[in-house]
Amino acid sequence: QVQLQESGPGLVKPSQTLSLTCTVSGGSITTNTYYWNWIRQPPGKGLEWMGAIDASGTTYYSPSLKSRTSISRDTSKNQFTLQLSSVTPEDTAMYYCATRTVVHGHLASWGQGTQVTVSS
Repeated sequence: QVQLQESGPGLVKPSQTLSLTCTVSGGSITTNTYYWNWIRQPPGKGLEWMGAIDASGTTYYSPSLKSRTSISRDTSKNQFTLQLSSVTPEDTAMYYCATRTVVHGHLASWGQGTQVTVSS
């Protein structure tokens, strides 16, 4: 069973770049079974899909966040990373990494999430 763990700073200042890493165990990010996703949930709001990277390294982004989002990976560490630039307090949220199955498109495994607050 794939397990995911998010890591990164819990506090980011406005206009800076938020950077989070998802460490994967129990499966390889280069295996064509899953898309590797970043999803966030602002306080009091619903889940928002931010983007994903697939087994070949191809990236996919939410149109609303595409200009500020970059997802990359380190296959030697079995990790994938989210960078969100020019953050504002509206980017304050719980950030999750998650797998989505390639065949059925179902969200399968989730990390526990990491809280990021944007504040000066």
